[in-house]
Amino acid sequence: MSGHRTVEEHLGDVLAAVHPLPVETRAVADARGMTVRETARATVDIPVFDNSAMDGFAVRHADVADASADHPVTLRVVADIPAGSDADPILAPGEAARIMTGSPVPADADAIVPFEDTVGGLADSLTQTTVLRAPRPAAHIRRAGEDLRAGDPVLGPGTLLGPLQLGAIAAAGITDVVVSRRPRVAIVSTGSELVEAGAPLRRGQIPESNSVLLAAMAEAAGAEVDGRTSVDDEGGALRDVVDACAAASVDVIVFSGGVSAGAFEVVRNELSATMTFSRVGMQPGKPQGFGVLPVADGHSALLFGLPGNPVSAAISFEVFVRPALLALQGRTAIHRPVLRLPASVAWRTPPGRRQYLPAVVDTDAAWSVRPATAGGSGSHLAGGLGQARAVAIVPAEVDAVAVGDEVDVWLLEGWDA
Repeated sequence: MSGHRTVEEHLGDVLAAVHPLPVETRAVADARGMTVRETARATVDIPVFDNSAMDGFAVRHADVADASADHPVTLRVVADIPAGSDADPILAPGEAARIMTGSPVPADADAIVPFEDTVGGLADSLTQTTVLRAPRPAAHIRRAGEDLRAGDPVLGPGTLLGPLQLGAIAAAGITDVVVSRRPRVAIVSTGSELVEAGAPLRRGQIPESNSVLLAAMAEAAGAEVDGRTSVDDEGGALRDVVDACAAASVDVIVFSGGVSAGAFEVVRNELSATMTFSRVGMQPGKPQGFGVLPVADGHSALLFGLPGNPVSAAISFEVFVRPALLALQGRTAIHRPVLRLPASVAWRTPPGRRQYLPAVVDTDAAWSVRPATAGGSGSHLAGGLGQARAVAIVPAEVDAVAVGDEVDVWLLEGWDA
């Protein structure tokens, strides 16, 4: 791997240039996919009050402690408490209140008897009930604050606000949350051979797809795509786009293509004073560029130069751009979790370079991993990329994967689709 940088060296340079973005306050309903930057604390207890976990009867435990099928206990029903009621009826010895799940438990009650532990259940419950099974003390009572107390932290900085997290902070009475501003990203595909998808193709032309691919990947990483465009290899159009991005104060510009060692590498040719271009010991994705560009208002934009072949672009984004976007947002975890799965088929790997293989995870019997296409990690396999739901990662010192070998795997968005 002589002359090649390691993945870790290149990523280290990227992350060293990252500074978390400013914060903003968002309504909880508008914060999905954003990252918490200040601890969100509960404003109410969870549960808010002692409430019933069952439909049944609120009772004094002493009244029914010896109840059984052989020795049933009959109680007089003196109140009916639906969910949302603020009633707190007095229960004298020998009395009970009919209560529904989630309703506040009367102060005099210390246990709930479910309908199914009585003779008549719901059908015969308005005047009296006969208990056939003794409950435990405090049975089926959810105590106020047993989950969280007002003032307790619900979510800490660096947490992604997914559906479950949004539900938790809403349940804690929180209406607004302090989050990171979304990174503003511009996507620029380069190449004189590129034409808009669906347009007639002449010899030498191909549909442009990287801007769609990379914009979707940026949005999945929490970014806001500020624009995506395609430019030729002449240089003038690229300079205009970079100037416009600088004026608009974007946070990140992602270029695809134009970073290798050919004669018409427009990103390398035009931005060599701003970006550093390297060969990284990975396959696909060997040619990489990175730099920092001063933009308006004293801020800087991160510049990523990715290879132009779609598989290379996708893998390079996963390895370098995605962690940077998450770090910009202050995310606690910026790397995908790694699973260790057996290979279900054998495949070859590139000599001396770490392989990032678009892959499929099979879950029918036991979990296993295999290449998404017969072409393996070929950087040109744009159509086959659509089959991938994961990335298998094979170390540089491994020259072949055999059936049953354990392989590190990243699961991608939609991996189970």
